[in-house]
Amino acid sequence: MGADPLATTADLGRSVMLRRREFINAAFATAAVGLPLRYDHEAVAATLKAAGTGGSIGPEEVAVVRQLTEMFRNADERLGGGHGLTTVTAYLTDTVTPMLAARFPSAAVRADAFGAAAQLACLVGWKHHDLGREGAAQQYYLLGYQLACECDPDGHGAWLMRAMTHQALDLGHPHSCTELAEETLRRASGKVDRQTEALLPVTCARAYGSSGESGKAAAALLAAEDALSDTRDPLLSYSAASGPVAATVASHTGKTLTAMKDYSAAERHYRTAMLARTPGTYQRGHALTMMNLGKSVAAQRRHEEAIGLWNRSLDFMNGMASDRSWKEVRSIRRAAALYGRRGVPGAAGLDQRATELLRARA
Repeated sequence: MGADPLATTADLGRSVMLRRREFINAAFATAAVGLPLRYDHEAVAATLKAAGTGGSIGPEEVAVVRQLTEMFRNADERLGGGHGLTTVTAYLTDTVTPMLAARFPSAAVRADAFGAAAQLACLVGWKHHDLGREGAAQQYYLLGYQLACECDPDGHGAWLMRAMTHQALDLGHPHSCTELAEETLRRASGKVDRQTEALLPVTCARAYGSSGESGKAAAALLAAEDALSDTRDPLLSYSAASGPVAATVASHTGKTLTAMKDYSAAERHYRTAMLARTPGTYQRGHALTMMNLGKSVAAQRRHEEAIGLWNRSLDFMNGMASDRSWKEVRSIRRAAALYGRRGVPGAAGLDQRATELLRARA
């Protein structure tokens, strides 16, 4: 985390455009998970404000950044992290970052500009994570965190810490991120709307559940449900971007309960997550949730039902550039092959379909 995040953005952008192997193949660093806990954003903020020498940027330009980010995000959810990665990166590097060195008519417009840039950097990080480029994803998340701190170090900064926590959890490092998850909740509590806040204790719950702290996980899940029921305040833009909050909370609750081996409860929450999304939207999220639902059903020895769910999940895979999703397809194919040897009805057809999809992608 350098003293000049704008220079960092340019360096990372060149690495993406030039497809530098050392960047694309960089490994996830568990030692870097705690960097936000030691970050001095005041010193960086002073440097950035002193360096502001560009032209004038107003709220209209920031609104365009947000509109294009939403367009990029919708395409990402439909076609995966590999779709449009260089385009999104180029837009952040060549258009949005120079705007941050401009003069702003007010502190509010400056904060909004940095917040919009942070959301875009987070999207680039997410796209790398979806492609399995975990070191690159981590660097963009850290960059997004620095930019978010220029907007709102408590709320938006905590949101980027949440993203880093989930990356560590997805990669099987719960012990390295428990402190980060707790700090995320502590920092944002009472400073964001309650729906956004619901997404923070459920992150803690995932860390606790994966670490074997079932009592803490259960308490955190209850706190998330309590916050989710409070809809008095409007949802913040960065949390709204992750999709329906009820679906996100339910999906992560399902993952927490799966880690705790409560497959029946996990099944209920995965089904809730699917129902909370509007049909035809969030295709990748819907596919992954259905794949997880199939796993929870299979763990309860309802193998034919799991095969049906996995077959339906494959309907979303055509044209998907998502390494996370294709890893799940390979997992489905292995399970189908095993079920086929046991003579489970439908297993051979699922195995063949998954094999053909993987062969077409190769």
